[in-house]
Amino acid sequence: MINKILLTFGIWFLAFGLGKAQTGMLTLDECYQLAKDNYPAVKKMDLLAKSSDYTIKNTNKKFLPQLNIAGQATYQSQVVNYGDLLGSRASGLGFTPPEFSKDQYKISGEVEQLLFDGGNTKYQNDLTKANANLQKQNVEVELYAIKERINTIFFSIFLIDAQLDLNQLKISNLETQLDKTQAAYKYGTAYASDVNELKAEIETSKSTTIDYEGNRTAFLKMLSIFIGKEIKSSSELLKPEPILASSEINRPEMKLYDFQKEMYNAQTQQLKSTYLPTFKAFFQGAYGRPTLNPISNNFGAWYITGIRLNWNLGSFYTIKNQREINTINSQIADTDKETFMRNVAMDLTQQNENVKKYNDMIARDHTTISLRESVTQSASAQLANGVITIHEYIQKVNNENAAKQNLILHQIQLLQAQYNVNFKSGN
Repeated sequence: MINKILLTFGIWFLAFGLGKAQTGMLTLDECYQLAKDNYPAVKKMDLLAKSSDYTIKNTNKKFLPQLNIAGQATYQSQVVNYGDLLGSRASGLGFTPPEFSKDQYKISGEVEQLLFDGGNTKYQNDLTKANANLQKQNVEVELYAIKERINTIFFSIFLIDAQLDLNQLKISNLETQLDKTQAAYKYGTAYASDVNELKAEIETSKSTTIDYEGNRTAFLKMLSIFIGKEIKSSSELLKPEPILASSEINRPEMKLYDFQKEMYNAQTQQLKSTYLPTFKAFFQGAYGRPTLNPISNNFGAWYITGIRLNWNLGSFYTIKNQREINTINSQIADTDKETFMRNVAMDLTQQNENVKKYNDMIARDHTTISLRESVTQSASAQLANGVITIHEYIQKVNNENAAKQNLILHQIQLLQAQYNVNFKSGN
């Protein structure tokens, strides 16, 4: 009776979990967050944001005045000879034409100010932001995938705990029966083989315990690596409670496809700047020989100022095709998004069917356990009266234990299926 009460309490605890979180215990959501914080790829989020900011700042600096300094010293084989050009007329003009030196020198500085770039800076910044959003969302998708692995590990630990408890209960029952059989053997009403068979079954069950404990230790170590925090015992984890699963799709991949389309749209907008002219104001000052004075061979300073126009018309050849390419890429993103949603819908259908299936199986399990317990009780009385053998009794015990194992398994699977629905839908 005591064993039945303990088993009932264990199953109730497994099915409904703790009603209230205990101090210091890790919940599944906390494991999600710790795993995300501890995952190396999360560092990329800040790096991507900083890189985007620096890129935009650099792009905006195109509108700051640009200073260029240049200098040259040259020697040329020929120069203009005004004496030869004017000939005898030079004396009539009242001056002697200068002779220009073949070695010439110039150092100059130019300040250039962009006035209009066809909107290229704005479009480039929009493209930079869209690309940064896309890359950060890629990281979000990568981080979201961790949840599935956390789910598998987390629920596996609680399944193993339940199996350990049930296996220990089986060992206790077998040890109780062993005490009775050893007493019977002492008084000559049982065989030594009966005692040995019970001992062998107990040792087999203890080996199963070792196997379960090894698997639990491995899962705890895996979870510790994921969350960056050592977990020595499953008692440090809080078992999730049953939830109402939601099938509304809210996956991070949805934003990823939207950001892809935004990037292609930004690329299309940027094409506008390729067929517009750019205007720049400039001021150039220089010192050297010769100056801008065509009849002076002296060193001197001079300057030039004005506005430059640059208009590259070659983009008209390719702009239409490039727009078509961006449109096609955007349509591909739509197709990928539609395919993803269909696959998620199929996954959700499967998980929802699993929820229904495990609910039905749990109802059957309770009936099976009740019947198996009745058979085991009868077998215990039959064994005491010598009607059945120890081997047959052990078979009955194992059948009851298997039925209880199935119930535990299905309860964990139901809970995991409920959380899988939320994971698959992004809720």
